[in-house]
Amino acid sequence: MRFAINLAISLVMLALFVRLLWPDGRTVDEVEAVFARLSLATFLPYLLGYLGLLAVVHVCRALRWHDLLAPLGARVPTAPLLAISSVGFMAILALPARLGEFVRPGLLRKHGVSASAALGMVAVERIVDGLMVSAFVFGAFFALRGPDSPGWMMPTAFAALGIFTAAMIFLIAAMRRPKATVELCLKLSLLPRIAPRVAVVIEAKLLEAIRGFDVLKSQRHLGRFVAWSAVYWIANGLGLWCLARGFVEAGLPELSIVGAYATMGLIAVGITLPNSPGMLGQFQWFTLLGVSLYLGPDAAEKGTPLYAVAYALAFTHYALQIVWYLLAGLASVASRHVSWHDLWTARKLAPAEAAGDHRADAVDLPAARARDGNR
Repeated sequence: MRFAINLAISLVMLALFVRLLWPDGRTVDEVEAVFARLSLATFLPYLLGYLGLLAVVHVCRALRWHDLLAPLGARVPTAPLLAISSVGFMAILALPARLGEFVRPGLLRKHGVSASAALGMVAVERIVDGLMVSAFVFGAFFALRGPDSPGWMMPTAFAALGIFTAAMIFLIAAMRRPKATVELCLKLSLLPRIAPRVAVVIEAKLLEAIRGFDVLKSQRHLGRFVAWSAVYWIANGLGLWCLARGFVEAGLPELSIVGAYATMGLIAVGITLPNSPGMLGQFQWFTLLGVSLYLGPDAAEKGTPLYAVAYALAFTHYALQIVWYLLAGLASVASRHVSWHDLWTARKLAPAEAAGDHRADAVDLPAARARDGNR
């Protein structure tokens, strides 16, 4: 049932963004003309620069998990961790409604990390990323604000920053007083009154997941994780800026470095929503929206010459990301570190754990509470 709901949401998102972006015959001709104006000799250096920065993004995004795992006492060698992460990145793209987020926790089970604790690490990762991206978006939008700015711009920046700041406060509170924080959240949800048995299972799972917050207790590992993350996001923004410069000869006005980071941040915020399959349409639409803030509204307005070249940029940015992560994921599945069986098992078990299926990874509630009292 849960998968059916997620799939339905994903298909609704796909229909929405495909409707927004579906090109008519004229747009197709104009986009083809944009690519025809690109010369390989001029475009290739920018393409190679983009791919080099994408490699930096991929490695930093994967290896920073060393510092999430270390406070739990888990040691996953670099090659398996890179393979597990690559398969996880591919799954996030391939599976609807962000169900791919469960794959990495599921694959880490065979390295002695419970999927519940790994899901806690995913939460830390997402919230730290969200804070960094929100800071990029807020700073860029604040610098751009003015009487001609779109009405949604600053509310979006404040909302993103506020949501991820609140999430970080929850992380810190849960780390310091896990039991009290979980009990308060459950009490506010009214779940103990509505379904007390479900509340007991969820309490156990949340307490186990909070083990994944242990990186916040270690200044050394937290500092290294934040440093890896900073390099990851800096390289991400530079990659988009580099790719945009490659389209200048095709008629795209130069996108400033601030504009590239604002666009990158807006894409990251946009794809935190339930994603369409492969993020198709969703990724491109938020790319166009971000670029339009700096190059003018015509960049997101169908029928204009600027829209065609901005569309070509958004499509290329998306296609390169898809091809990169699919090839990296498939290469990792072909390696000795991850098998198709591991991937299928992770896909089946991890969502069950997240839903509180104690059969998948039993958590003893008294033991969890005992750990909580020792924190």
